[in-house]
Amino acid sequence: MDVNRAEQFDGVGLPDAWQRIWAPHRMAYLQGENRPTGGDDLAGCPFCRIQSGSDEAGLIIARGELAYVVLNLYPYNAGHTLICTLRHVADFADLTQLELAEIGSLTQRTMRAVRDASGAQGFNIGINQGAIAGAGIAAHLHQHVVPRWGGDSNFMPIIGGTKILPALLADTRNLIAAHWR
Repeated sequence: MDVNRAEQFDGVGLPDAWQRIWAPHRMAYLQGENRPTGGDDLAGCPFCRIQSGSDEAGLIIARGELAYVVLNLYPYNAGHTLICTLRHVADFADLTQLELAEIGSLTQRTMRAVRDASGAQGFNIGINQGAIAGAGIAAHLHQHVVPRWGGDSNFMPIIGGTKILPALLADTRNLIAAHWR
């Protein structure tokens, strides 16, 4: 497309010579897609719901006996994974010792697989405990494992309020799963 012609568009979703990078998929998250309706609503909990489907359809990378590893549908970075308990539990203090141990083990294995698959240079790891602390799905405990690379934070999240992800989630899931040991 001719740049002069692109400059004529008014920015309502039409091409504009890359003056904007559209991320319309983020609107679903902002409007509450996949968020459960309440604390004990197991049928509405996406972390409970995806356990019964195929790994590929649910973006599950690996399953343990008490927890599983899944790609985040609304990632901060490519390869952003979640370690979710199989049991619908909201509070970290209510985890059993076996659940704690498996979450720790799956976190280590996730880091190794993501590092092998993508060359990640570091990780942010954490749990947002409760809605007031930023948990998007507070009713089902999950730990974030976010890969980081030198220079991965740029102007886009600050000015554009969005992240640029270089791969489809299904492709990222397959890549990390292939590096799972």
